Order: sequence, then structure tokens, then C-alpha cells
Amino acid sequence: MNKNEKFVITINREVGSGGRTVGRKLAEKLCVKYCDKAVIDGLTQKFGLTPDRIEEIKAQKKSWWNDINLYYQTLINSASQPMEAEVKLDTTTMFETEKRILQELATQSSCVVAGRTGFMVFRGWPNHLNIFIQASMEHRIKRVMRRQDVSEQEARSIIAKMDATREAYIKKYEDTSRYDTRNYQLVISMDDLSEDDAVEVIIRFVILIRHVDTC
Repeated sequence: MNKNEKFVITINREVGSGGRTVGRKLAEKLCVKYCDKAVIDGLTQKFGLTPDRIEEIKAQKKSWWNDINLYYQTLINSASQPMEAEVKLDTTTMFETEKRILQELATQSSCVVAGRTGFMVFRGWPNHLNIFIQASMEHRIKRVMRRQDVSEQEARSIIAKMDATREAYIKKYEDTSRYDTRNYQLVISMDDLSEDDAVEVIIRFVILIRHVDTC
């Protein structure tokens, strides 16, 4: 992650840890793009992206975003395919689509990626830092209760369901666990840290090992 080269920071996180917010704030601090589920889902749903369509776009020898905009216009002007039409993809196709989108984004500019199996997608990628953000169950429950306005029991249920879903998604494609710290260069516990504190920890770590500047 030399400051003169493109870099990728991937953040895997537990539900209720605040990892997504940390990722967004980190991207703002480093003046790079931020990408999470909402961004990927938006591209996939609105632009009808699939692995094959992405390859078509890349083969056109135009910039990624110009091609996306051109394709978006075809959706707007198409009477047979409304702009808000959703694209239904199976999990394997979705994984490959997300992988292609993320890697293409990373070739265009430096970025911070929250979730989206980033530690798998960018394994072996040059200038890549993998981070895992975790917290105690008590911390996670309180955060989910506050942010989603739910009871403690509902928060526990949300966390349990999401933990199981994310772990199963990882194991579908690799024989590893998102909780295996060997997948990461930096692991942060949020119990005694604010989101801004966590951002500063990451930046200090990045500057120490890779000499990346903030904006």
C-alpha cells in the first residue's frame, strides 16, 4: 500500500461491531472509494450486471464507469426492461459478480471494501490489507438494539442469524472461517474504542507498515 500505488483495504466485521461505519470513515480519511453491500447490490440490481456482462464491458476498451453509464442509459430507454427491474442471481453467480465488480473497482483506484468476502476476493492482491473488526456480544447487542430499535431478544436473534448466514456463505466457497484470525493482518476489538478511534488505529498501522498518507 505504497501511497504512489493503488491499494485495497478490506474490512470483515461482526454484526453490531460498527465495522461498516469504520470502513466508511476510513475511506473518507484516506480520500479513497468506499464499497459495501449497498454499492454492489445497487450496481447488480440497477445495471443488470452478471459476470458475462462485466466481461463484455471490460472488452469494450472504455472506462469502467463510462460503460456502466452507457448501459444504464439503455435500461432507461428500453421499454421491455424498466429501470428498476431486479436481477435475480443464484448465490454462485452473485459471488462471481461481486468478485468481478470489486476487482475491477480496485484496478481503477484505491478503495476500502466492507464485507463482501473481501479477504477471499483479494487474497494475493498487491497492496492489500485485511482487517477484522469484532466486539463482545454485549456490545453488539446494545448497538443493534439502538440502531434498529429492537428488543434485546430481537437483537440476539438478528445477530445469530447474520453470523450463521455469513459463515455459511464463506464456507460455501472456501474451507476457512471468517473468525480465523490467520485471514487478517489486523484484528480490532471495538469494546473500548469509538469508531473514530478504530479509524486512527488502522491509519497508524497502515502508515507504519506501508507509508500511506491521509488526505
